Amino acid sequence: MGSKQCQVCNEAQSKYKCPSCYVPYCSLACFKNHKEFPCEKPSAQDDKTTAVPESLVEKPLIVDEPIEVLQKHQLDAIVSSSEIRDALNNKVLQELICRINCSANPENELDKAMAEEAFNLFIDKILSTINP
Repeated sequence: MGSKQCQVCNEAQSKYKCPSCYVPYCSLACFKNHKEFPCEKPSAQDDKTTAVPESLVEKPLIVDEPIEVLQKHQLDAIVSSSEIRDALNNKVLQELICRINCSANPENELDKAMAEEAFNLFIDKILSTINP
C-alpha cells in the first residue's frame, strides 16, 4: 500500500490521520491548520467503502505444510454454509476472531481461542462442512 499525500498542504507525504475525519496530514502545523475548520467522522456509507486496515492486508501468509491450505471447493462450501454464517453472528466468536486477526502473535491468540467453547463449536461446524 502506497503512502498518501498530505491533504492539508498537498506537498508532503502524510504520516498521520485526523482522528475525527481521517484526513491524512503530515505535521502538527498541518493538523492545526486542518482543525481551524470543523470536521466530522465519515458517515457509515463512507465507512463501508473503506477496505481492510493496511496492517491486516500486509500480514504475510506463512504455511508450513501445503496440506494446511484449503482447496477451492472447501472454501466454497464454507462460504455457502448458512450454518457457518449464523455462527458468525455470535459476539463472543467475533471477538475471538478479531483478537486472532489483529494480534502481533496470532498463533498465541489461536491457542487461547481453542479453549473457548464458542470457538470449538465454530471449528466443528467448519470441519463438518469441508469434510461431510
